[in-house]
Amino acid sequence: MATTTWNIDTTHSGIHFSVRHMVVAKVRGAFKAFSGTVQLDEQAPASSSVSVRIETASIDTGVEQRDNHLRSPDFFDVAKFPAITFQSTKVEKASGGNLRVTGNLTIRDVTREVVLDVEQLGTGKDPWGQTRVAFEAKTSVDRRDFGLTWNQALEAGGVLVGEKVEIALEVQAVQAQAAKVA
Repeated sequence: MATTTWNIDTTHSGIHFSVRHMVVAKVRGAFKAFSGTVQLDEQAPASSSVSVRIETASIDTGVEQRDNHLRSPDFFDVAKFPAITFQSTKVEKASGGNLRVTGNLTIRDVTREVVLDVEQLGTGKDPWGQTRVAFEAKTSVDRRDFGLTWNQALEAGGVLVGEKVEIALEVQAVQAQAAKVA
């Protein structure tokens, strides 16, 4: 089987995160604007690749004041760094038919290698005849590794914002149509 191109369907996909708040609770959020492609060769995963662009200004935690702070120079500095990008460098089979996708995650012009644990959920045709594939992926990063160091000490001990950010992706992608030759 050859490599197949899949375009991420952003209306049926999500990029979510959670981070500890005040040591004891978690704040959850998502990025609402993103795009990307998956090049998938199920017989030879090493020939596969993933490329994603996330618009930082699209961050949404459900609290406007917090979202504006996250868009500020204290965190994502969206005016200076409008996008987060991910470009895979290696795709390999993992246990149970899952995949491990290693790649470069760039936030605030700082690039670090991350590994996504990916489960392929299935493939099927939608009611309009398009072929779709779905994945779930998870990873975690230390936000300080990307220059996201703002914090505030708490009177009772600890800090306001945790360092570990858990990332969860639900991706549905549509098979790209082959170009028609005239």
